[in-house]
Amino acid sequence: MSDRRHYSPRLRTATTPSWLWFPGLLALFILGGPLIALMIAMPWSELGSVFSQPEIFTSLWLSLGTAGISTLICLVLGLPLAVLLSRINGPLLQIMRAILVIPLVLSPVVSGLALIYFWGRRGMIGSLLENVGMGIGFTPSAVVLVQVFVSLPFFVVAALSSIESVSADLELSAANAGANSGQILRHITLPLAAPGIIVGTLLAFARALGEYGATITFAGSVEGRTRTMPLQIELALNSNDPQAALGIALMLIAIYLLVLIAAGGGVNRIFHK
Repeated sequence: MSDRRHYSPRLRTATTPSWLWFPGLLALFILGGPLIALMIAMPWSELGSVFSQPEIFTSLWLSLGTAGISTLICLVLGLPLAVLLSRINGPLLQIMRAILVIPLVLSPVVSGLALIYFWGRRGMIGSLLENVGMGIGFTPSAVVLVQVFVSLPFFVVAALSSIESVSADLELSAANAGANSGQILRHITLPLAAPGIIVGTLLAFARALGEYGATITFAGSVEGRTRTMPLQIELALNSNDPQAALGIALMLIAIYLLVLIAAGGGVNRIFHK
């Protein structure tokens, strides 16, 4: 258990410079201020008519469905990758980490362009799919690919951090006791790393749900097929319907709060709160 959980008031005062409060509270003001303004601007009395618009719920179910599928893909593909990254060393590790991190720092437009030239109708893989009648352009599959591209690194980073915290001595003891690699992974590594894996899964879902830039660049905005909730917000703003945009934003915030609540236990363990 971390000693950071047992700071006495005296020790906290002795080790925490008072000047930290100004930039710390300023940071919270910059983060929380826009959210407070959003809540103040929310047309609470008109939400009933806003939520009665069928296209809003169409975008909601599309967003939840594609985000759920992409999160499952992140779990199935990202968990093996996280385990591998925790086990290997040398130049191969650096290459794999670079490939993992690059999508985190790419701008949404660049990510969309990269997806177009790889999965698009004339892309490296997309053209082959088009030739066999399996094109994915402007389909829900395109949305899922975008979401996996942007959210997979979030899952892997969170899962990797938790897997690397598992005691290597404990795994070695199991190996010396006769357990094979699959048994060690299944009965020791993954159960002990479960909080980080759960948090990574929820982070991937939240990131997928909020994806906008790469989606509109690669998948477009087609109602019922690729127009997710963030794209529906953009359409409402362009249509001079801020009430609808605020209503959809409220739905997204509510979903994010549910994700945060679900992730609370794992987050508390990871950050030792």
